[in-house]
Amino acid sequence: MQIEQIYTGCLAQGAYYIESKGEAAVIDPLREVQPYITRAEKDHAKIKYVLESHFHADFVSGHLDLANKTGATIVYGPTAKPGFDAHVAADGEVLRLGDITIKVIHTPGHTMESSCFLLTDENGKDIALFTGDTLFIGDVGRPDLAQKLVADLTQDKLAAHLYDSLHNKILPLADDIIVYPAHGAGSACGKNMSKETTDTLGHQKATNYALKPMTKEEFIKKVTDGLLPPPGYFPANVLMNIKGYESIDTVLNRGRHALSPDAFEAAANETGALILDTRDAQTFARGFIPNSINIGIDGNFAPWVGALIPDINQRILLITDKGREEEVVTRLARVGYDYTIGHLEGGFDSWKDAGKETDTIQSVSVDELAERMNINPHINMLDVRKQSEHQSEHVIGAENMALDYINEHISDVDKNKTYYVHCAGGYRSMIFNSILRARGYNNLIDVKGGFKAIKESGKFRISDYVCPSTLL
Repeated sequence: MQIEQIYTGCLAQGAYYIESKGEAAVIDPLREVQPYITRAEKDHAKIKYVLESHFHADFVSGHLDLANKTGATIVYGPTAKPGFDAHVAADGEVLRLGDITIKVIHTPGHTMESSCFLLTDENGKDIALFTGDTLFIGDVGRPDLAQKLVADLTQDKLAAHLYDSLHNKILPLADDIIVYPAHGAGSACGKNMSKETTDTLGHQKATNYALKPMTKEEFIKKVTDGLLPPPGYFPANVLMNIKGYESIDTVLNRGRHALSPDAFEAAANETGALILDTRDAQTFARGFIPNSINIGIDGNFAPWVGALIPDINQRILLITDKGREEEVVTRLARVGYDYTIGHLEGGFDSWKDAGKETDTIQSVSVDELAERMNINPHINMLDVRKQSEHQSEHVIGAENMALDYINEHISDVDKNKTYYVHCAGGYRSMIFNSILRARGYNNLIDVKGGFKAIKESGKFRISDYVCPSTLL
């Protein structure tokens, strides 16, 4: 028997590959499915099942492509109503995989169809629990994402279901079982997850706040405290996972289209496509195509795309580092942005060499910022980190305007004022600056290195640290 966690840091997502006696199962696969197929081929195994813990909101699963390419059966837990061929298992149903078994355990709460998968070895011993978004390391799934799918469903009702699922289905299981969740720290599917991606159930019983003895009413209050609106792309991803989507092969073929500077410019003008520049933040600042948006590929790229580009069907034109075009298209498709229509051949250098118009964003070091503050202590500083980060610790006098919700609050930024913009390390502030720059805000100055560099410099007044109750 083999169990392999396939973890994707950008999405803080864990998929799983299980193999026994030439039969394999994949749990919660990502959109690009070839790595799972290649893994099974290496073991001379046939993928028998694609197990879906629930209808995901934060990414588009690869269940359809993987089933179509391998003949595997897609399996959901009770109450699921997929718009394609799948096996909706009964609560407690046992699936055989080689010499081992996998039991479907219905655990509603994060969503109503949410289910866990209990793996039992050839000797009848329970070994592992694949918990999806029901139980995380240090946290549980947020109960506010499925409200719109079922009439009269509220986050409190979902939290009550989650309490029952945890207490009736999971807590009675053996302490030595290994918990394998679908996400870790950084995912918006929970509010305070650990950076660890596995643990024993016994240790979670002892340390996870949501598994401590408490009444259902206390549980509901704790798990709903600190919740913020989910990223805007979540409902669209849920619908894609329920109804189906284009094959990843079609999406990749469309996005691979290389365009000369003239053809790129024409495509942008004719289609109204968003120009997305995925280069490093400081590289972008030194020169970019006017009105392009910077979301760097070397960061939490896909979730930020989902949070900040409102229309999931938006046509997109790419500027990337050389050789990373397909990677970018793939990572966009992971969150349902399937309409990349091409990329700039030769990257930004080819645009500049063609003599076309470029733009820049001013960026200053923390030392330069300190000097300017000595001259004018009343400069406007914008902290674009999450509200929880700002409340935990911030530059005294800085205004908080979280990047997550900038589309809703952009009018709060005064075009006539000069702002010094920072995040934690410089990634998000450049996204913020590029979005506002494209909308005519020309008085934004980026702070290199962000809050980390500001604090380490010792040149600024910092608030006392307060431990956050949520990482959302």
